[in-house]
Amino acid sequence: MPAPTTDGTVRLTDRPNWLYLLREFDALYRLGSAGGSAAIRSHRKRVRDRLSATIAANPAMLAPEPAEKPVTAHFARALDLGERGAMQGMARALREVRDDLSWEYGYEKLSRALAQKYAYCEVLGPKGPVQCDTLILGFVLFAPNTTYPQHSHTDIEESYISISGAWSENNAAVFAPGSLILNRSGHEHRITTGDRDPCLLAYAWCGPEARLAAPDMKLTATRKARQPS
Repeated sequence: MPAPTTDGTVRLTDRPNWLYLLREFDALYRLGSAGGSAAIRSHRKRVRDRLSATIAANPAMLAPEPAEKPVTAHFARALDLGERGAMQGMARALREVRDDLSWEYGYEKLSRALAQKYAYCEVLGPKGPVQCDTLILGFVLFAPNTTYPQHSHTDIEESYISISGAWSENNAAVFAPGSLILNRSGHEHRITTGDRDPCLLAYAWCGPEARLAAPDMKLTATRKARQPS
């Protein structure tokens, strides 16, 4: 393991596996297609500009306590599927840091069923191992046959890129590895995964620094049926 820099702080260049992982994110947002969408093109530029600035700054690294959740029993399968397909570079880079990931839920209240089938890990951001105030990058893992309930993000623009597994958003289409989906601030969305295999998505969040530091994650409340008068 490389030694810390001369001031004693462990920085990104001291942890090359993390640097290589971030370079895979950079490649996704730099080389992938916007599909003719001006909104996606602008989002991709915001992500890669903020990521490039972070890498150039060689930020300090934190060492959060690694943590697993029930769904991480599917992680090895998700990585295996990713290494066979178009996203093999990202899957392989992620495998190299898998023992240092801290998986979490992010919600104060979560159903017991969803707690068995979902978790995410932040790799760059205010709470990530790689410190950054202007961008959040991470991964979200779903077990097979999962419905991630309706939700939205205030003041946060979010994109998902499929690493492995098939999934749909709002039951509109089926997305394969390599697909990018953009959710603008306030956009309500729900994720459903396939029946046979887990689904692993990379995500990026752009927004004001204060919001990224405290995203206030909440699932959309189920509307109760109106009672007759």
